Amino acid sequence: MKEEVLQKFQELFGGEGDIRTYFAPGRVNLIGEHTDYNGGHVFPCALTMGTYAAARKRDDRVLRFYSMNFPEEGVIESSLDDLVCRPEAGWTNYPKGVFWAFGEKGYTVSSGMDIAIYGDIPNGSGLSSSASLEVLIGVMLRDMFGFEVSQIEIALIGQFSENNFNGMNCGIMDQFASAMGKKDCAIFLNTADLSYEYASVKLENAKIVITNSNVKHSLVGSEYNVRRSQCESALKQLQKVVDIKTLGDLDIEQFEAHKSAIADPVEQKRAKHAVYENQRTLEAVKALKENDIAAFGKLMNESHVSLRDDYEVSCPEMDILAEEAWKLPGVLGSRMTGGGFGGCTVSIVENDAVDGFMEKVGAAYEKRTGIKPAFYVVDIGQGAGVI
Repeated sequence: MKEEVLQKFQELFGGEGDIRTYFAPGRVNLIGEHTDYNGGHVFPCALTMGTYAAARKRDDRVLRFYSMNFPEEGVIESSLDDLVCRPEAGWTNYPKGVFWAFGEKGYTVSSGMDIAIYGDIPNGSGLSSSASLEVLIGVMLRDMFGFEVSQIEIALIGQFSENNFNGMNCGIMDQFASAMGKKDCAIFLNTADLSYEYASVKLENAKIVITNSNVKHSLVGSEYNVRRSQCESALKQLQKVVDIKTLGDLDIEQFEAHKSAIADPVEQKRAKHAVYENQRTLEAVKALKENDIAAFGKLMNESHVSLRDDYEVSCPEMDILAEEAWKLPGVLGSRMTGGGFGGCTVSIVENDAVDGFMEKVGAAYEKRTGIKPAFYVVDIGQGAGVI
């Protein structure tokens, strides 16, 4: 991948000068969905698939972007003096947003750049191609301009960019996982204070399998922001009766005792998911540490049901993938992962059941939807950096 993107860069922009290469991974979240903007815990890991870049500084203020994933768009030009989110700028709004966000945080990018990008994260899969791109640009700017920012700060700048430049009110999980990933480990992250620990995910007799539904419903951006505001409204009502900063501060008993303070039944369901999912995540990490993979898998299944019924961010295709997985022996757990309304499921499947899982789930899904899914047996990789 590195060689391919470097070769393309040289072909487009010339081979002279200080050309540097970078990588930032995508992520899959094992459990803890839609908890990261509710002050709860998440449990993502970085993947070995992600976004690669070759880049070089220019001696003017011009920005030239090229994506090998969208070759038909050619080289897209912009400028450090025109860091504005525009619909016609397409995918380049993400890197431009990071340039803008660095400036907002007091780190001035003093010259333009030529940048070639290549990602092997399937588009619209919910494996965080946008966060991967944001973190990639952050690592690049730090390296190229000598900014003193940590990996966590790069993640926060990426989130700030997506929230304030691109208008997507995402939490911190995706950028954090891309920046802070560690090989063979998931990150047990408390999003309320960014305290975290690495938990080894070396499954002796099982594999992590991602199934791409190959559908992405357009609801994801708008509905994501709606869910966030519903949770904020529920929190305000709960704060009148109980002393909490976030929904993640509540355990199940406390929530059940005070939930009647939330007047709207839909907002009550949204808050229920945030509280219960946070508790599931705490239990799941404990189960993993005790090597109780069966208990971990059961919690994954419960997570999907809650995302489907209480948070209502699933869709028929995702439900079919989960239902077909649950029927099979050797599948310890399966759930939708990511923002929802399409994308991928993540499953833990016993080694000797992996081939049968892909064959049977693939056939059943295609029969019920007319769509062929894609499968990835994944390895957990390192966080973003210079290659």
